[in-house]
Parts: sequence; structure tokens; C-alpha cells
Amino acid sequence: MSDGIIRIVAAVIRDGGGRMLLVRKRGTSAFMQPGGKPDSGEDNLTALARELREELGCRVAPDSAQSLGVFECAAANEPGFRVRASVYAVDVDGAIEAQAEIDEVLWVDPRAVLDLPLAPLTRDHIMPLARLS
Repeated sequence: MSDGIIRIVAAVIRDGGGRMLLVRKRGTSAFMQPGGKPDSGEDNLTALARELREELGCRVAPDSAQSLGVFECAAANEPGFRVRASVYAVDVDGAIEAQAEIDEVLWVDPRAVLDLPLAPLTRDHIMPLARLS
């Protein structure tokens, strides 16, 4: 992080109706994709699976991860930093429930106009991408 870049992995999780899951971390106001920072030595998919298990109590369905790309933008909760996010569409198994540092989970239609504070990554990259699919 010494270069001002925070490397993260993030998940795009959709339900059968095309809605997308967003989360809000405790003590913050912006909604974003679930995910987080890989631990030392962790590859992206291992980190994403761990973060989803810790934050939401669900598991990444085997062989469901599809890379959507790597995106860089302003960090939502770390002023002066940028995030470089490896983003994956994944299916999950198990109930989704806010855990650990997650205060709120919300299913949204990415095609709808949302009156919600969104993290820059979600607003500028993920929502436009989700509207195409």
C-alpha cells in the first residue's frame, strides 16, 4: 500500500431476478461489492472465498468465478488512496447474512436509479458493467 494503491478482490453476486448484492461496512455510509484485501500469499479467488465466508457466511460455488476485469478508482473509505480491484462474478451457496464488519446487505436492481451512497468502484465501474448483462 506504500504506492497509495489498495489491492482488493470484489464479488458481483446476482440473484435469479438479476438483482445485485451490495454491502455496507460498519461505521461507513457507502454501499459496495463484498470482498476485501488478500492476505499475504493468498491468490484472488482464495481471498474472495475467505472474505465472503467471513462477511456473509456463504461459500463461492465451485467453478462459478468469472473474471470481470481489474478496475482502479478512488477508495471509498480511505481518503487519499485508490483501490485496484480484481472483480469476479460468482455464484454462492448458503444463506447470505451480514457478519463481521458488515452492517447491512441490500439487493438492488443495477438498472434502477438508486438513491444510495455508492462506493466509487460500484458507482463508476460495477453498476455500468452490470447494466450490460
